[in-house]
Formats: sequence, structure tokens, C-alpha cells
Amino acid sequence: MISPKQNIFMKYLILLTAIFTFGACSKNDNTPIDPLPSTAYYFPPLTGDSWETKTAASIGWDEVKLQEAFDYAATKQTYGLIVLHHGKIVKEQYWNSWTKDTKYYIASAGKSVSAYVAGIAQQEGTIDINNKVSQYLGTGWTSLPLAKENLITVKHQLSMTSGLDDGVADPDCTTPSCLIYKADAGSRWAYHNGVYHLMHDVIAAASGKTWNTYCKEKLFDKIGMPGSFWLNHIMWCTTREAARFGSLTLRKGEWNGVQLLTDQSYYNAMVNTSQNLNLSYGYLWWLNGKATCMVPQSQIVFPTSLAPNAPADMFMALGKDDKKIYVIPSLDAVVVRLGDDAGSSVLGPSSFDNDLWAKLKLAMKY
Repeated sequence: MISPKQNIFMKYLILLTAIFTFGACSKNDNTPIDPLPSTAYYFPPLTGDSWETKTAASIGWDEVKLQEAFDYAATKQTYGLIVLHHGKIVKEQYWNSWTKDTKYYIASAGKSVSAYVAGIAQQEGTIDINNKVSQYLGTGWTSLPLAKENLITVKHQLSMTSGLDDGVADPDCTTPSCLIYKADAGSRWAYHNGVYHLMHDVIAAASGKTWNTYCKEKLFDKIGMPGSFWLNHIMWCTTREAARFGSLTLRKGEWNGVQLLTDQSYYNAMVNTSQNLNLSYGYLWWLNGKATCMVPQSQIVFPTSLAPNAPADMFMALGKDDKKIYVIPSLDAVVVRLGDDAGSSVLGPSSFDNDLWAKLKLAMKY
């Protein structure tokens, strides 16, 4: 009898094998464009419902093919889908009784939000990601010998290289009994929710504020997301709020002429390969266009990028059941998809990424 974990792994194996067989030879020649000046990029007001739009035809995209991509998404339990170009809405559609005001959990796509907030915390001197985690949580936060525990830094939390065992019965558990030695920090990449959750505790301890309060002050209120919130380490927001965060990240931490994330060395590290084990992983962001990739619950290194049909420079906030925030510098575009399982029922990367971008590619003509 196949266990649920084995079933998920088999789905990943089938997905990545198919991508490598049929898509790895596809080539993306997109060269990232220089960022537009802030006066040319549109930022929606911090309050109210107004958000400027533009047509697909006005930027040379195929409106019929774009609608076909949306129609395809609708068949895959998509409830909210939005495409931005230069910050303006090109297309936005809702299903399943959703509206632009419907909030939903974004699962592990919230990890990428956390990475941005960690950058703000470091920028302000609240944390240093090179410090050991025990400096903020105290010793004994794991079951490891002290010498091994002290190897684990905040950067290891951000890059999923803590070395703690991801195969425990409850991967969300954060008690010391669940945080078990598997390898020295930095020597093994493994997707581990419990270690990530504790990063929230690190920032809360260092700032003297709850994780919710810190995020509200440093992010949500700054870019017009006052209704977003965290519950048990899971972020809830609307499709448009997720798109605001996508725009902020596309603009390298700038919002309407104000550089919120001034530490550009951190930004560059966040959206580029963070270690030499999984080339397709930054600081809690998934990266497209790399020669190889790894996926949750597996130690296999697959010889393919995550979504060959998508632009090579795309980076992604990905959550269970196909919560997606795609950021594409070469197109100066953001795409957000919220909803439920599109058919692969996995934790982050899924076949839906490549399938949706096969449709969007025809519309965006890249």
C-alpha cells in the first residue's frame, strides 16, 4: 500500500520526468529588462478599489489566447486570476463566487512574503541572517547537541538547508523533539515547514512584536494590504493583495517611488540561487530557468528547470494546492493564481505551472 508521502513523491517524479522529456529542450532567450522609472510604473492607491487597467492588445499581446489561458485555468479549480503589466491590470477574473475582496490562504506562497520581511528585519538591524538561530530562540530549540545546533543560522532557515530531518511524522512541528539531526547545516537541502515557522519566531523575538504585527507595520500597511493577516504561520489575503506583493517584489522592494527594501544585496540573494544543492531555490523563493531543480519530500536532483514553458527569469511564490505568485522581470509582469488543487496536489511546484505557462506563452508572445 502506497503511503500519502510516497504518493506525493511519485507525482513529483512523474511531473519532473515529463517536463525533462518534453520540455527541457525548450529555450527561453528573455533578457531581463532594466526596471522602468517609478514614474512609468503604475502603483494602485493604498486605499480604495481603484486600479488602472490596460488591454492586452495595447501591449501586443493576443487577447483571444489570453482568454483561452484564463478559460483553461477555470477548469482547474482556479478562483482568482490576475495578470499585471507595468503594474496595471491586463486581465482579472474570478470564479466559484469569488470577488476581488475574497480572502484565501496562500499556503507556502507565504514563505516568499516571509523572505521579504526578513530582509526588512535585517536592513533595520533587528536580525542578522548570518547569526545562529539560538541567538534569538535560546539554546535547546532543537534536540541536537549544542555544537550542531549552533551551526544553524537564519540563512539556513531561509535557504532550507538547516540539516534537520524533514522526514518526521509532523513536518510542521516546532518542538525540540521534532527537530532532529539529519546532516550538518548547509550540507543538505530539504523542504521543512517547522524550521521555516521558527523563522517567524526569530523575528518576533528579535523585534519584540508578534509576527502579525511586524508584518502589518513593515509590509501590509506600506503597500495597501491592511486586511492581510497570518494565522498559524499561514497568510491570508485577496488575489489583488497578492498581486500588490508581486509588484513590490518585481520592483526590487520599491513602492511608488519609495525604496522600502534598500538592502539590494539581500534582494539579489533572495531571488537568486542561495546554495549549490538546489539551484532552483533562493531565500524561500522558487527560481525558474535553472539547469537542475529539487522539490519537496525528495532528494533527487532533476536535470530540468521547474517550468520550461515559462520565461527563464521568472521567480515564484508557490503554495500547496497551486497557490501561485509569478514574478517575471523580462515581461515586467506579475501573474497571481489562487484557488484549490489544479490536479497534482503537491506542496509547491506542480505540473500546473508548466501547463498554464504553455497557454500564457501563446498570449504574451515571448
